[in-house]
Amino acid sequence: MHSMIGRRSNLLARIVRLVGILLALLAPGAAQQVQVKLDPATTHIDWTLGDVLHTVQGTFQLKSGTIVFDQKTGEASGQIVVDATSGNSGNGTRDSKMKKEILETARYPDIVFVPRHVSGFVPGQEAFTIQVAGNFTVHGSTHDLTLTLPIVVKNTALEANTKFEVPYVDWGMKNPSTLFLKVDKSVQISIAAAGDMQPPAK
Repeated sequence: MHSMIGRRSNLLARIVRLVGILLALLAPGAAQQVQVKLDPATTHIDWTLGDVLHTVQGTFQLKSGTIVFDQKTGEASGQIVVDATSGNSGNGTRDSKMKKEILETARYPDIVFVPRHVSGFVPGQEAFTIQVAGNFTVHGSTHDLTLTLPIVVKNTALEANTKFEVPYVDWGMKNPSTLFLKVDKSVQISIAAAGDMQPPAK
């Protein structure tokens, strides 16, 4: 009788352990999360705006950038923050006008991208291309945006590049064109990012 009770107790203990393992695997903490952290010092953000006479080029500075995503579901979180007040084309008068009248950086000092979903990630490969879908907020207005990023990873060091267009006039910002000077209604953004990718713990 005692041996039967003992066997039942051992069986029950094994079932409890098995259930615990399954719950741990299904828990949110067990998600296969990958973290990408960009380095503001080595990430370059360039912008280009054409007009009838010549092309204006400039830069912005990255404040911070982190993307965390589940490699199985693609669900993502984090944010990439660009300092709108850092806009620099090399012309102080033009840059002052851009910040004061177009970007209105006193009210909207940051440009923010919030990732929602990542697709195309290939674990274990050095080179691949991902798509990051999310929300892009500039000048107080939020828009859907999907970025395509060719990525190279060596150990944990990451390099990524992307280009996209911001139709700033359609998005509610002032058109700087004058009677004698016409500029494009969209600005081209080019990003060369560098940082660190941490794969999920094994």
